[in-house]
Amino acid sequence: MPEHLVDKVRDYLKESQGKLVDIKDMRVFLKIEPGSSDDANLRQILSSTLSKEKLLSSSGRRDGIYKVVKQVSPIQVFKADRQRRPPVTVYFPRDFSTGMELSFAEFIVLRQGDLITIGGVKSSGKTQFALSLCAENIDSLPVLMGNEYTVFVENVYEPSPRFLDRIDIMGQWVVWVNGDGLDKFTLLPVSEDYAEHIVPDRMNIVDWIYVDADRSYDIGNVLRGIKANVGRGIGVAILQKGETAINPRGGQFVRDFSDVEILLDSFGKNPHDVLLTIKGVKEATKPIVGKTYAYTIGEGGTKIFNFREVKRCRGCNGSGFSKGHECDECLGTKFEG
Repeated sequence: MPEHLVDKVRDYLKESQGKLVDIKDMRVFLKIEPGSSDDANLRQILSSTLSKEKLLSSSGRRDGIYKVVKQVSPIQVFKADRQRRPPVTVYFPRDFSTGMELSFAEFIVLRQGDLITIGGVKSSGKTQFALSLCAENIDSLPVLMGNEYTVFVENVYEPSPRFLDRIDIMGQWVVWVNGDGLDKFTLLPVSEDYAEHIVPDRMNIVDWIYVDADRSYDIGNVLRGIKANVGRGIGVAILQKGETAINPRGGQFVRDFSDVEILLDSFGKNPHDVLLTIKGVKEATKPIVGKTYAYTIGEGGTKIFNFREVKRCRGCNGSGFSKGHECDECLGTKFEG
């Protein structure tokens, strides 16, 4: 087997580690005619030589598609200069009734590379929560991207009118620019391929992640990509949730990659009231998973007021109804407090 061909294939694959490659594309690159002796050699190299070296894995369908294995080296854990990095400081939104950070935040421990997921039903304050995270952590130069912040007008991207309106209101208490008048955050017009646009070592907020309805399982791959690329930063992913759904789109795939999982639902009859549930926390100083809180959003969808813990109503056992009518104790909210 010609060694020069093996070397050329190796060079070709170096740039495709972790990706899929097609033998058709390799033929074009290497200028090999289908059915030629070089073509036979190429097939042998791919299916035998490089596969045995664990540089490639076949799709198993005999379709000429191969996964190029990403090459890794062992990591020496106990090195003399190995650093132990403490938890990172992430400021959660505040309750403007008290001026204090949301009470559950003090018990959550976040590490470099962690992912916060926030799943919410329509009009439940997902963007308010995301922008509040951006505002409270503005000095760490966060990154914003997703479906809520930009529009494409006359062949250029620009901030959406609703986004500008919100940050103008928030400008009453947030300094969005530095001393030179430049943004202290980075706004990226990204509505797909989110992981590829992550800025390492920063807080990256994706509001919100969209995939086709019949491919919700792909959300897991998106979240995995965000975690892989965020480096020593923090990822924040906003997800949609159906009105009657318990979990956001992506279900268990979301939980697999979340270090902190928060759910937002409507609360009672006031459209500005929100129910917040701590669905999951990988590391905490106090048990808070399963706790529920309620609050009101005001000031044009920019501020949180009257944040408090609520518990399932004992009068109706959380159903909202008692003796055939709306529960007198919780007024149909299913919670008390």
